[in-house]
Parts: sequence; C-alpha cells; structure tokens
Amino acid sequence: MDLSYLFALPENYYAWIPPVLVGLSLLAAIIIFPLRENQVKTRTTVNIGAAVLKLLLVLLLFPIVISDSEHPEFTMPFLPGIDLVLRVDELSLFFATLSAMLWLLTTIYAIGYLEKGQNRSRFFGFFSLCVTATIGISFSGNLITFLVFYELLTLVTYPLVAHWGKPSSLRAARIYLRYTLVGGLALLLGVIWLTMYAGSADFAPGGADGVAELAQESPAIATMIFALLIIGLGVKAAIFPLHSWLPKAMVAPAPVSALLHAVAVVKAGAFGIVRVVDDVYGIDVAKQLGVLTPLLAIACFTIIYGSYQALRQRDLKKRLAFSTVSQVSYVIVGISLGTVVAATGGIVHLVHQGLMKITLFFCAGLFAETAGATKIEHLNGLGKRLPGTSAAFTIGAFGMIGLPPTAGFISKWMLGAGALESDHSWVLWVLVTSSILNALYFLPVVYALWFGDEQKSPLPDAHLTTRHKEPPALLIPTVITAASILIVGIAASLQYMPLDIARQIAEGVFG
Repeated sequence: MDLSYLFALPENYYAWIPPVLVGLSLLAAIIIFPLRENQVKTRTTVNIGAAVLKLLLVLLLFPIVISDSEHPEFTMPFLPGIDLVLRVDELSLFFATLSAMLWLLTTIYAIGYLEKGQNRSRFFGFFSLCVTATIGISFSGNLITFLVFYELLTLVTYPLVAHWGKPSSLRAARIYLRYTLVGGLALLLGVIWLTMYAGSADFAPGGADGVAELAQESPAIATMIFALLIIGLGVKAAIFPLHSWLPKAMVAPAPVSALLHAVAVVKAGAFGIVRVVDDVYGIDVAKQLGVLTPLLAIACFTIIYGSYQALRQRDLKKRLAFSTVSQVSYVIVGISLGTVVAATGGIVHLVHQGLMKITLFFCAGLFAETAGATKIEHLNGLGKRLPGTSAAFTIGAFGMIGLPPTAGFISKWMLGAGALESDHSWVLWVLVTSSILNALYFLPVVYALWFGDEQKSPLPDAHLTTRHKEPPALLIPTVITAASILIVGIAASLQYMPLDIARQIAEGVFG
C-alpha cells in the first residue's frame, strides 16, 4: 500500500515559506512580550527555536531558487489595484540567508550578554519584531511591500537603541528616529510618485514595468523620483551627509550595535538601493538618466570620509561605526560602476561586510563586558587575557583592510577589477586610499591587543589584576563569524559560496 501521498507536500508549498518566515518571528514576539523576567528558559527556548527554524526554512528555498531558478511568490491584496507581494529571487534569498544565519548567532550572543540585564522580555520581543521586518524587506516583491516593512523596521528598532533607558540612550534613539522618519517620508513620497506612473513597481532584473517609459517620456520626473528614493534609503545606509545618527546610536547594547551594522538597519538601506538601481530602474535606464555617476561620487566621498572619521575616534564602538559608514558604501560603488564584475563585488560585500562587522562588534562587546575596555588605549595587552576575542578581532580587522585570504580581500578585488573595466577607473584609487586608511585605524588596535603594555592601560587596577574569562555564549558566536570570514575568502571560488551567488545575481541584472 502506497502511503507516500501522506508525506507529499503541495506543489506550491514553497510560496508559503516567505509568509511563514515573517509570521514565525511575529509569533515569537507575541509569546515573548508577556513573559516575566524570571522565565529565562521559556524566553531562551522561543528565541533559539524560532531562529533555528527560520534558518532551516530559508535553506529549504535554496534548491528551487538557486538550482532550478524558480521564484516562489505569495500575494495578498493591500490597496485597490496594489498587492503586497513576497517573492523569492536570488537577491532576496541571498539577503535572507545572511539575516537568518547572523540572527541566530546574534540571538545566542544577546542571551549571554543580557543574562543579568533588565527588561529582557521587552528587548527580545522587539528583537523578534526586527527580524520580522528584515525578513519582510528581504522577500518584498515590489516597492510598496518594501516600504511597509522598511518603515516597520524603523519603529521596532527605536526601543532597542533606547534599551538602557539612560539619557544618552534616549537622546541617541530620538536622533535615530528623527533621521529615519525624515528618510522614510522621502521614500514614501518617491514610492507614491512612482506608483502614479508605474503601479506598484514590481522588482525585476532590468527594471520594473513602466519605469523605462517614464524615463523616456519624462526624464526629469524619473530623476527626481530616483533622488527621493535614494535619499530615503540613504539615511539607513548612512550615506554622507545622512549618516550622523549611526555613531550616536552606539550607546545601544553590543548586540543591537551588531544588529544595526551587520544584519538589519544599515544593510536594509544598502539592500534597498541595490533593488532601486537594479530592479526598479534597471542599469540601462539609470545610465540613460545619468544618475549613476552622481551616486558613485557620493558613495566614494562617503568611503573616504567615513575612513577619515574612524581614524579620529578613540572610542572603539564609534571607530567601528564610522568604519561602517565607509564600508557600506562599497556596495553602492559596486552597483554604480555599471559592470558585471563591479556589481558582483558590491553585492557580495553585503555578506562579507556583515560577517566582518558583526565579528568586530561582538568583540567590542566582549572587551567591554569582560575587561571594561571601551577605548583604544584600554586594549593594551588584552590579547594575553582574552586570546579568543583578540584573535577574532584581528581576523575581522584584517578583513576590513582587505588582506588575503579574508572575505574583505575578495570584495575589494572584485570592486577594483570592476573599476578598471568601467568608465571610472579612478575609483581604484579611492579603494586603495580607503584600504590605507583602514590599516591606519585598525592596525594600531591589533598592535595594542597583542603587543601593548598592559601596565600602561588606564583601566582600574581591578581589571589589571583579575584574570578575564570569555563567556562561551559570547565567545562561540564570535569565533564562528570570525572563522566564516576566512572560509568565504579561502573558498570563494566554490559553487554556492557568496561570490558565486553574487555573480549569478549580477549576471541576471545585466543579462
């Protein structure tokens, strides 16, 4: 008797995975919010369980999307003539996989980091809502859907930035909210204006239907809409001069800083810009309008400016924040150069920068929690006391500089090669200058860790005489992300590695 039909999945079951992924984090938040502070096991089980299940469901999409090139889609009515669409294509799966993997590690880290903290149910409730918004952004199939989840992300990250409740935390959260709401207003105006001409602007390689006609008939309007969209997305992507909120938000807990820089907010802005250039306007239309060169110039200036400002910071987390201002614009440079190789470098940097930056912020949290070290001069000699953390930081720093065999080397190599084959070969010198500045602000930190005189550290005597321990809940995620920086660099040429998938995405856009 054949009972296989009992285990057969419906033919279109893949289309239900995106809404299930969005709903899974929402359900986790609903469960977590009412939990009492002493219900640690329940909260931990829900957090870890939801994160593991989310990662498994995302990986389940890989065979059909990457191998079979099918794009499962879930649609539901939203406004008259406009649907909310969740679609799984190569780019959305690329970003969702990064989010799911790093969220699991960040969840483990956050549980250990906030072990003795207060308001943990509130924190992890909003943490789960943040996952909901980010997964929604990943799988958005049109500009309207993207806008809904993008603005949700703004609202649910505000309590995370303000978590400690200190005056500095509340002030930073208010600044963050002001910037992102103004950016959201610009994005809203751009989306409404474009919708009037092109409908809901479905994401598609080569551009959304109706946008090419708009660019042909009214290039000035198409250009102004593009500018509004980039301004709205540029706030979260921390493009100069819209970046000032990011360093101030570093008063948030270390897991939130890692969240802002590597997984959610900043990445959502950069991901949105990739979508607008590649899948709303399309490379050909963007070139026709002449909007790529100004975008490239702004991104290049941001790269140098962010690196220069990072060099001036003595606070470790602020140095890392300005490093993010610089590094995220590599993604924008890649898509603005208008070549397959450069676009590959920019897209793969979404993942590579995420791995490197989350490692560095995990390390910064460990330095602060175990040794009270928050400034560069506090790190003298900590390599002997915190070897695992210091080794992970060193790998992350080398990646940011672009030294082989790290992931950062792969990104910069592809961007440099793409610059040379484009009409903007001068961008290569921007990348070289940025790498030199990266070395100038990271190598002194590495030197202080391994060769600095511990007795010259301004830390209190208690920190100098106590043997520091690296909590496993904080160290294990840090070591995993640090190892990943080396793995994706060494094995970059293998099938299904980030570089291979980024190349497929870039070739699809230009094809």
